[in-house]
Amino acid sequence: MKKTVVIFIFIISCIFNLLGNNKIDRKALVLRHNIVLTKAEALSPLSVGNGHFCSTVDVTGMQTFPEFYQQGIPLSIMSEWGWHSFPNVDNYKLFDTFDFLQASDKRVPYPMKSSSGYEFLRANPHQTGLALVGLEKIGGKLSLDDLEETVQTLNLWEGLLDSRFKMSGEVVEVTTLCHPYMDRLAYKLKSNLFSSNELGVRIRFPFPSATFSKDPASLENDELHLSEIVRSSEQSWVIKHQVNDFVYYCRIQTSAKVTLQEVDSHDFLLKNLNEDEFTLLIDFLQEDPGDDFLDDFYATLNVNRIAWSNFWMSGGAVDLSESKDLRWKELERRIVLSQYLTAIQSRQKYPPQETGLTCNSWYGKFHLEMHWWHSVHFALWNRSAYLKKTLDWYENIYNVAKSYTVQQGYKGVRWPKMIGPDGIESPSKVGPLLVWQQPHLIFYCELLYRENQSLEFVDKYSKLIEATADFMFDYANWDSVRKCYVLGPPIISAREGNSGTFRKNINPTFELAYWSWGLKKANDWRERRGRKRNSDWDRMAEQMAPWPIVDNVYVEAESVLEKDGGHPTQLAAYGFLPESSFLNKEVMRKTLIHVMEHWDWKDTWGWDYPLMAMTAVRLNEPELAIDALLMDVSKNTYLPNGHNYQTPELPLYLPGNGGLLSVVAMMCAGWDGCNIKNPGFPKNGEWNVKWEGLKPIF
Repeated sequence: MKKTVVIFIFIISCIFNLLGNNKIDRKALVLRHNIVLTKAEALSPLSVGNGHFCSTVDVTGMQTFPEFYQQGIPLSIMSEWGWHSFPNVDNYKLFDTFDFLQASDKRVPYPMKSSSGYEFLRANPHQTGLALVGLEKIGGKLSLDDLEETVQTLNLWEGLLDSRFKMSGEVVEVTTLCHPYMDRLAYKLKSNLFSSNELGVRIRFPFPSATFSKDPASLENDELHLSEIVRSSEQSWVIKHQVNDFVYYCRIQTSAKVTLQEVDSHDFLLKNLNEDEFTLLIDFLQEDPGDDFLDDFYATLNVNRIAWSNFWMSGGAVDLSESKDLRWKELERRIVLSQYLTAIQSRQKYPPQETGLTCNSWYGKFHLEMHWWHSVHFALWNRSAYLKKTLDWYENIYNVAKSYTVQQGYKGVRWPKMIGPDGIESPSKVGPLLVWQQPHLIFYCELLYRENQSLEFVDKYSKLIEATADFMFDYANWDSVRKCYVLGPPIISAREGNSGTFRKNINPTFELAYWSWGLKKANDWRERRGRKRNSDWDRMAEQMAPWPIVDNVYVEAESVLEKDGGHPTQLAAYGFLPESSFLNKEVMRKTLIHVMEHWDWKDTWGWDYPLMAMTAVRLNEPELAIDALLMDVSKNTYLPNGHNYQTPELPLYLPGNGGLLSVVAMMCAGWDGCNIKNPGFPKNGEWNVKWEGLKPIF
């Protein structure tokens, strides 16, 4: 009996060691990074959301001052289904943009040619904002100067935003939250200014902006869309909004008997509240909700609290608070806020756009090469369901992607680059020639296989993996002189630094490594189904061209005039990916040091810093990993709201947040075969790292 007890205690001890030693007080961890603002900050509006629906608000807890935030991060309400297209009256087709490029022995069409439909096809479909909900001064205009003693707190543990300020000497309090499962915003408002009819709530329905970046909506073009009240009572209204074929409904419910006044064609005002305190529920629906019913604000509040508590108590956690290195708190802040930001807008059924559901970038379209940076961390932080959710969409666009591949004369499926929900490639001077998104699907499935090794799971995704590998094999070419397989020309590497010379580019380092890894893994999936390995795939994987080296460091690609800037993607060959037979570790170490010492940081992007850290961790250079993650440069800025700032036109960048979470998981849990505890943190006595619920990467 004693022996059994001892063994049991030993097993429990081992489990706790694997989890990262001591149990973490998760609530304290999260709450110490609550966001508190005492003034309006154009670059730090705060957001509430549920992963597929998100609202970004100003210092009032609503969208009262959208004009002020235009200079930073625009205010919006967005949903994963909020996609609009203008009518294609000129019948533009992707074929109109095809430019035929020589690829080995074939002429391959790519949608890269400027044509009359080029910009239309890039801009459609696009994501749009659904509404703006803000406070309104009755009989006057409200300005930021009217607000005094402003304090706004985002309670991360509860997903709850409390805003308090004074106006005309009177206190105004607004509580804002989002329903965890419905496209619903819930508010509790309190002030004497409501009962005295000096303050109301304004709801405006915008027109799609269809612009390249930032604000998804416009308050112009009133004559081109329709907003109408289709149902009303003393406490409930339904408004139908229609722009071309895009139709949705907004249901408004209040706890008070009020008046809803139509101020303008798309502008509605709740006034005559007659109460100091009332609640407001606003739902956005794709279909008419039918007969109105009154729901309860407090029921929404309670289910929201439960959902957020469950989120924080499940998945991974990292506590750095016992560290001596003064950088611990900023790193921990970024980790916690990145979890929150990806939770409120990256748990969609689609891969998120690079600015999620906060605002637009690239017309709201998502980039499949960025899906890795958005979502792989979910699997490493024990939240794999959110990564798996997006794989259904790959199945949905399979036939569209297949038809594109057939047009190009290749076998299998070539996954597109810049797209909307329909999966149709957007014309671009760069995107169509990228290929590093191809093996991503294999990477995702391999991560998910770790948790579900059933034959049913393998069968479900084998079709996609097989088609992906078929294209990869058909795309590469055998060089009979060099006796190896080559990639390109034409090709643009993940770095995109060689986009101007795509007709002669060949053999980007990262893509060579990823091709080899992906084909081997695809063959592993064949074996899991009881099938023979594809000898062609294995042969190609083992005989890819060697990674190009110049001056004893890995470079972007062969035949490229190298410059020290842009994405340092040659590092991804060992960092993003595990060790392979092509790797020379000392050359990679020199490459990492070269990047850290000579790179032009103005020409980088937010995910480059986690990428550098990944390579540093694998090379057992934890000091460099920390230095990379916390480098004090513009593109590695994390704003008070946690967003990764890039430029005025790209003020937030979720691949930076997702990449940070992925590399932090590596820094703690390591990778397959790693025997170093917390391999990404220096062993100098300055870092005391507690973690739990994280998983190793490959």
